[in-house]
Amino acid sequence: MKTLVVGLGNPILTDDGVGVKVAYAVEEALRSQTSLRSLTSGDDITVTEASVGGLRLMELMVGYDRVIIIDAIIHPNGNKHKAGTIFQMSQQDLEDISLTQHSASAHDTTLNTALDMAARMGLHLPKEVLIFAVEVEEIFVFSDEPTPAVAAAIPKVTEMVLEELRISSA
Repeated sequence: MKTLVVGLGNPILTDDGVGVKVAYAVEEALRSQTSLRSLTSGDDITVTEASVGGLRLMELMVGYDRVIIIDAIIHPNGNKHKAGTIFQMSQQDLEDISLTQHSASAHDTTLNTALDMAARMGLHLPKEVLIFAVEVEEIFVFSDEPTPAVAAAIPKVTEMVLEELRISSA
């Protein structure tokens, strides 16, 4: 199965870089752990980072069978969760809330709209899109260090992504 793991965000905007930091950790784990390499040796896994949404994110996804996205999230309407809370979502969940930090942009379209357009164009899209979103606290201050709660979530999300990769290769 051809799988893309993409960490979204800006690594110099405090918690906004959570997706990128998880992608780095996943990539390092895949490189360094023999047991993971053997579990995933039959799979074609690409790990990358991006600071894009909508159309550009959809373009990254073309040609893959499965995509795992890691991003920051801020829940709306006073429905704020504790920073560091991890949400595992489907593409439908994303459509229902459409509030991950980078899945939409004022200068672009939402990821779901972009994926719908690509499907109408007949592009090879992933059959499965899995999103790990981490509730963030600070995304406007320049720092390459996340807040403590988000930093504590990074190894947990990394393990969740690695577990998904193990399951898909079983």
